[in-house]
This record gives sequence, structure tokens and C-alpha cells, in this order.
Amino acid sequence: MDAEDIRDIFSGFGPVRIRKMFGGQGIYRDDLMFALEADGELYLKVDSDTETMFRDLGSRPFGYANRDGKVTTLSYWLMPSSAFDDLDEAARFAADALAAARRAKVKKSAPKKRRG
Repeated sequence: MDAEDIRDIFSGFGPVRIRKMFGGQGIYRDDLMFALEADGELYLKVDSDTETMFRDLGSRPFGYANRDGKVTTLSYWLMPSSAFDDLDEAARFAADALAAARRAKVKKSAPKKRRG
């Protein structure tokens, strides 16, 4: 899947920026990566608020085998195939994924509590 295909899929969501990475492509909005393309498949950022929805839709997480042969999964789940044919649905999924990316950024930047 090339960058133009990705832009077309998310055209109802608005402009996205695409960067090549690790043999795939990172998809960004507002400097946050909300999706990734790997091996011709699109995965969207999920968190505890959205993971159940993706699971219920029959989606699966993105995973890769590391050097030790163990599979590492990321918090990106396969975009449902119905969204490829429906720009409004793709835009809704993209908005949910961007919201999950924003929540993850807030969590990362929150000060950690010290044990004392």
C-alpha cells in the first residue's frame, strides 16, 4: 500500500503525514502517530478505551517476531475491512485512534509518583 492509497483512505479524516519506518509506514496527524501500515495492512492506535471495540469487531493486534523469536505486540490493531470502502467509517476509526494516541501521550508525560 503506497502513501497515496493511505491518504485516500483517510481523506474523510483530513490531511495526514506519512513517514517510512521499519519496512512499513507511520501515519501521523498533529505530530502524533495514530496508525501504521505494515505488509499492506493498516493498523490503528488503541488503548484501554478502544481495544474492546476492535476485539469485538474481530480485529487483531500488530505483532512482530523479535530476535529471540518471541512475538511482540503493539497497541495498534487491524482496521476493519469495512472501513476501506467507507470514508466516513475510516474517519471515525482514525479519530478514535488519534484520541488514543493523545491519551497515551498524556500518560507518558504525566509525572511519576515517587515511592517514599
